[in-house]
Amino acid sequence: MASSSKPLPPFPSREQILAYIREHPGKVTRRELVRAFGLNSSQRPQLRAVLKELEAGGDIARDHGRAVRTHDKLPAVTVVEIVGVDEDGDLLARPLTEADNPAAPVIYMAPERRGQAALGPGDRVLAKLTKRTGNVYEGRTIRRIAAQAEAVLGVFERVGGEARIRPVEKGNRHDMVVAPGETKDAKPGDLVRAEVLPGRRLGLSRARVVERLTKGNPPLGLIALYDHEIPIDFPPDALTQAAATMAAPLGERADLRDIPLVTIDGADARDFDDAVWAEPDPDTRNPGGWHLLVAIADVAWYVRPGDALDRSARERGNSVYLPDRVVPMLPEALSNGWCSLKPGEDRPCLAAHLWIDAQGKLLRHRFVRGLMRSAARLTYEQVQAARDGAPDAVAAPLLESVVGPLYGAYRALSLAREKRGVLELDLPERRVVLDGAGIVTAVETRARYDSHKLIEEFMIAANVAAAESLSRSKIPCMYRIHDVPSEERLEALREVLEGMGLKLPRGQTVKPAQFNRILARVAGTTEAQLVSEMILRTQAQAEYSPDNIGHFGLALSKYCHFTSPIRRYSDLLVHRALIRRFGLGEGALEEPPPDFAEVGQHISGTERRAAAAERDAVDRFVAQFLAGRVGAVFAGRISGVSRFGLFVKLTETGADGLIPRRNLPHDTYIHDERRQALRGRRSGVEYRLGDAVEVMLAEATPITGGLLLHLMEGGRAKSSGRHPRG
Repeated sequence: MASSSKPLPPFPSREQILAYIREHPGKVTRRELVRAFGLNSSQRPQLRAVLKELEAGGDIARDHGRAVRTHDKLPAVTVVEIVGVDEDGDLLARPLTEADNPAAPVIYMAPERRGQAALGPGDRVLAKLTKRTGNVYEGRTIRRIAAQAEAVLGVFERVGGEARIRPVEKGNRHDMVVAPGETKDAKPGDLVRAEVLPGRRLGLSRARVVERLTKGNPPLGLIALYDHEIPIDFPPDALTQAAATMAAPLGERADLRDIPLVTIDGADARDFDDAVWAEPDPDTRNPGGWHLLVAIADVAWYVRPGDALDRSARERGNSVYLPDRVVPMLPEALSNGWCSLKPGEDRPCLAAHLWIDAQGKLLRHRFVRGLMRSAARLTYEQVQAARDGAPDAVAAPLLESVVGPLYGAYRALSLAREKRGVLELDLPERRVVLDGAGIVTAVETRARYDSHKLIEEFMIAANVAAAESLSRSKIPCMYRIHDVPSEERLEALREVLEGMGLKLPRGQTVKPAQFNRILARVAGTTEAQLVSEMILRTQAQAEYSPDNIGHFGLALSKYCHFTSPIRRYSDLLVHRALIRRFGLGEGALEEPPPDFAEVGQHISGTERRAAAAERDAVDRFVAQFLAGRVGAVFAGRISGVSRFGLFVKLTETGADGLIPRRNLPHDTYIHDERRQALRGRRSGVEYRLGDAVEVMLAEATPITGGLLLHLMEGGRAKSSGRHPRG
């Protein structure tokens, strides 16, 4: 313990620690950080905690032992894996320590010495690295390292009688040859899992089929599930348990069946786990205030800690929603049955009574375990139409008694949201429309109504109430946390924004309101979506953790997820904690909860896995939709700049495609990473992030979701001395 006569040295901020690691050559140990900032032994646990947060947020990487470094600073010698070939034929590698980091430095491997076999994807080498520019390195082989066989997911084909596998990974454009006797009886069109065979080959790589996953052409959604290793089938014991579930008795539950709670969801929703209701607060001490009721399906009644359903739900972490299918976290007997708040049917629930004032401030709250009966299953479109004066037969009887009060409470909650200064990113969401045969008929932008925002604000209010209730107790809570953006990402954003005539101040504690002011400046312009996407990329990833640091984007000090236990395991954990906190009966959180922090890391990972699968599935369906329009010309905007080409977002569909550098007008192009630009050395023509372009679709590959584009002549040509506006 520090002596009272000798005060502790000031502890450095996260930004100061990160800056020291970034500026220090090579790797940095904790001992060096202790010496650099003059810390004493009592402050070392706090330093370890900060380093752990920086590592979890992707700001630093841990090398062997206790040494750390930033992701863009690699050691002079390290083990790398060849991951592919760029459009110019140069080999790309990635450090093994950065295998899961999409922002890892780019390594271009120098050609092998004469007499040495060429390297290929999957090969691992100990390499000497030389930093060239920005986040780009050149690697030279010191020695090769035997590696485990690389697993590849692909579609089996026959080309000229030769068995081949076409990988489903976007960017992998090279088939692999399958030797006779190594096909596992796969037929053309089958989805297979294969193993890349060792040894460098002239021409195509060789592989063997190890598993035949589907017969015939695989559905595009199924490819995404297998590609991201998402569990599809439920264990038999979980299905047996789900099939045996029954209606929950009223017992000691609060009887909420006379309250006209309604569900409001998308027209294509299959499970309904939240219902809402509101009334003006009858308490005269709260003029203009509201009483809200948010009722959530009582999944904890059916799924108990450690049982078969719980083990399966924990493994999955969340439901996955693809254009052609849903992979639920719980079997359909629960997700579409006893835990779905269907109209006119009794359903158990965990409900939050919320009282807010006229400005939307949460005054008090109370949680009950109840039995409810939904008065109606409404859609966002129905509710908005009713609010706008065109109610249909279902919504009309509820207009004054239910819909009106809901919007009144929403107006108050909106005032509180505006006062907090929530990050207001309103990015359009693509919706893929399929016909009965699973073929894409349209790619649309989902409509965004006040009815969507109404439900969001009600859910946020209930989530805050849950987090506040648990934070005041000693019962662990699985918080939903969102850290502030790292200074490194902020600085990268500043440089790009400055090139667009926009400014993000330095030397201030960043707040969502600063981003909102930038978004307001570009609102209604062609650059609005691009700026929103750049700000989104600057944000830290939200995650689940029992250690609360607040939620930056929502400008909340305490926040958790309570409102979707059918599709998120985090919410089920919060329900169990609340049941224990308020003594609401069976299914409470155990004490102490085993490996709680590890569970948070796991479900944060499954959430990212699901998001990647959903994004890739949409890309594949959009590529299928565009495959019949090869040769057509589209308007777009440059959404990414790299050494090997330009990424372009098409205006019509929101799809992203690549213009390889070889498809740009003939020149030698210099990649300016800081300014996010490719500049022709001879012509001075410059292509910058955000530029409007006109492109021709050259290739669309549904199994990978990849689009290859050509820049139209005259589609974009500006001198490097000015920044064009589209």
